[in-house]
Amino acid sequence: MTAAARLGEDAYGAAIRREIELATERRCSIGALYTTLDRLEKKGLVKTWMGEATAERGGRAKRMVQVTAEGIRAATAFYEAVRRASRDVSWEIK
Repeated sequence: MTAAARLGEDAYGAAIRREIELATERRCSIGALYTTLDRLEKKGLVKTWMGEATAERGGRAKRMVQVTAEGIRAATAFYEAVRRASRDVSWEIK
């Protein structure tokens, strides 16, 4: 959801995958990404739709993604909980 929010109107499968891989420095399979998007959509946290077909993609359409208002609320609550739980914790290796 963070990658989709960061990308805004440019959020679609391959772009989200790139964002995740850059942020995590790990590979993200497109299948895992779409499975996750399907689950998030069923929960009402994101909305997806097929965009226009583009020549650069060989005439294939992009699956566009938008974080919903409910998704924004859920992400805000999650990150706030992580912040509270991490208060006064040092992650320094000693």
